[in-house]
Amino acid sequence: MNGLLAAAEGGMMGFGSLFVIYAVVIGGMYLLLVRPQKKEQKRLQAMLSTLEIGDTVLTTSGFYGVVIDISDEAVIVEFGNNKNCRIPMQKGAIAQLEKPGAE
Repeated sequence: MNGLLAAAEGGMMGFGSLFVIYAVVIGGMYLLLVRPQKKEQKRLQAMLSTLEIGDTVLTTSGFYGVVIDISDEAVIVEFGNNKNCRIPMQKGAIAQLEKPGAE
C-alpha cells in the first residue's frame, strides 16, 4: 500500500516538473522569436513615421528612389533620372531610409 502511495506522489511531482519545462520552453521561444520581431516592427514603424518628401529610400526589391508624394498607406517613388518613372507603392515596401543631408 505504501508503494502505491509513493508512486502516486511521484506522478504528481512529474507533472509539476513537466509544467516547469513547458514554461521554460515557451519563455525561450518568446525571447528568441517574438521579442526580436516586435523590436524590428517598432524600428520600421519609427522609420516610416519620419518619412518625408525628398528622402532617398531603398525598397525591399533593391531599388533606390526618391519620395515625391506621401499618402496614408502609400508613397510615390521616383526611380533614376527619368522623371517619367514614378511608381506608387506601399509604405511597407520601404526597407531603408536615408535623409538628403545625412552622410
